Amino acid sequence: MFIPKYFKITAVEEIEDFIQHNSFGTIVTTKNGKPIATHIPLLLEKNEKDNYYITGHVAYGNPQWRIFEESEEALVMYQGPHAYISSSWYKDENVPTWNYQAVHVYGKVEILNQDELKKSLTNLLYKYESHRKAPILWDKLSSSLLEAELKGIIGFRVKVQDIQAAYKLSQNRNEEDYNNIIHNLYEEKELESRQLADAMKQIKDLN
Repeated sequence: MFIPKYFKITAVEEIEDFIQHNSFGTIVTTKNGKPIATHIPLLLEKNEKDNYYITGHVAYGNPQWRIFEESEEALVMYQGPHAYISSSWYKDENVPTWNYQAVHVYGKVEILNQDELKKSLTNLLYKYESHRKAPILWDKLSSSLLEAELKGIIGFRVKVQDIQAAYKLSQNRNEEDYNNIIHNLYEEKELESRQLADAMKQIKDLN
């Protein structure tokens, strides 16, 4: 991914936090030069050696999994809030642009065995269910249901080998323009515009 120096993010903890909060991603592999993509919830995990892995699962009927292990490398993409930035929000004449947050992860894909898949699903359910009043966790589901559902999915993991992160949040603008962009984004009707304003405000507060 092309990332101008203003927008490049390298802090591992910051990237990890972004992935954890924007974990519905896209995994892309190629077959005979043609890209194949699947949009799915993914889980970022770290083993005892501090190696990062992304785990997930796809439907058995999804042909993408059949080329996972023969693929030299997979690309996993995560997208944060994004929105149009009007040049009318700048003090001086300029052109409009688009602000966004995105992370690309590259790595080799492996198919999970049944025990590894069960662990991945257990962790995924815990992440999204544990805070609820009546959480549906792995050990609360009947074995008959789980065994039937497991037959319909294929689990995988991507060993993280390279990460590229871009936060294009108008860091190259002066303070007056930056504040004005945030103000106007909060005035927009779209939820993502306001979420982007939150992200820009957070970056400003950290600096």
